[in-house]
Amino acid sequence: MNEMKGPESGAKVYAPRGLAAAGRKLWDAGIEDFEWAQHELAMLEEACRTRDRIVQLDKRVEDDGVMLQSSQGLRVHPAISEARQQRLVMARLLATLGIPPLTEDGGSMPAARSVRGVYAGGR
Repeated sequence: MNEMKGPESGAKVYAPRGLAAAGRKLWDAGIEDFEWAQHELAMLEEACRTRDRIVQLDKRVEDDGVMLQSSQGLRVHPAISEARQQRLVMARLLATLGIPPLTEDGGSMPAARSVRGVYAGGR
């Protein structure tokens, strides 16, 4: 793990193992700009891993094309719908943590909005 400057307690925070470039960029931005409790660091880690999955899925579609040949003819690449689902997960995680999307995403990530429903902590 890579050492990072610490959250609210001043303790050192380590970047999770296995993050790719996109996830690490999100981690670094989150650690640099915010202070986190331990449970929030777990959510930040999941957001970073989700970001890496989105990049992998987008790359797969880029390599294979939007349409794939199947036994029933042409169909939309299944990674497209999975990437959409992962974007929703990421948007919810970022909204829960109060992190705006990275500007370099060029609008590919949904904007974080105010938290609703179970994510707001009230019922």
